[in-house]
Amino acid sequence: MNAPLPTRRDEAWRYADLKALEPVWPTLGGPEHVNVPAGESLSRQIADLPVVDGVGVIDLDVTIGDNATFTLHLLAHNADYGRIQVKATLGNGSHFELGGAIMGSGQQTLEIVTETIHAEPNATSNQVVRSVLADKATGSFLGKINVARHAQKTDAAQSVKAMLLDRGATANAKPELEIFADDVKCAHGATVGELDKQALFYMASRGIDPATAQKLMLQAFIADAFVSVGDDAVREAIESKALEVLDGLS
Repeated sequence: MNAPLPTRRDEAWRYADLKALEPVWPTLGGPEHVNVPAGESLSRQIADLPVVDGVGVIDLDVTIGDNATFTLHLLAHNADYGRIQVKATLGNGSHFELGGAIMGSGQQTLEIVTETIHAEPNATSNQVVRSVLADKATGSFLGKINVARHAQKTDAAQSVKAMLLDRGATANAKPELEIFADDVKCAHGATVGELDKQALFYMASRGIDPATAQKLMLQAFIADAFVSVGDDAVREAIESKALEVLDGLS
């Protein structure tokens, strides 16, 4: 039996489109469990959400064994309401890498929600999320990092940036740290802005038309989310998909 429909009192669902979610909620199963054995590496890319009645939800519960690595790159774009939820529990000396792009237009509501649990010492995590939002779209990132009391030498970072193409678009960013150990390095940063007008002017002065200048700047902005893809062919594939979506926004 499914859990009750979430409410906005649940911080993880603070910006969700619960009205859109309600009709499909009974059809959603529990999270997909992913286990990365000790000492191994696993990578995964999600370029499209599985959409039913305009709603696309992905829920991953990842356990990363000692000295193992899990790398996840994703796009949230193809749903009226889309949500990618990831819970990652790290073992001793393990690493979690996430690169994500939220790209919305019209009335879309898209979100990436992560919970990163540093349960053991010496683990590292890095999350990079970039959003490009047009029209009246809403893009949200909620990322919680939890460091257990004995998880010394933890190194965790989040970088969240959003670009608004129209004044009606909305970007939400809520990084959260809960740290019980004392020998750790945890950092997060979140910014929301518009395209740099001085940079656009500079490019125009070099003969680049405004549409091309904007496209080049947005391409470089989104590419930040996929720098950590180790395989060149895989990186080119997901970047190409992102650029295809980007062309529809700008």
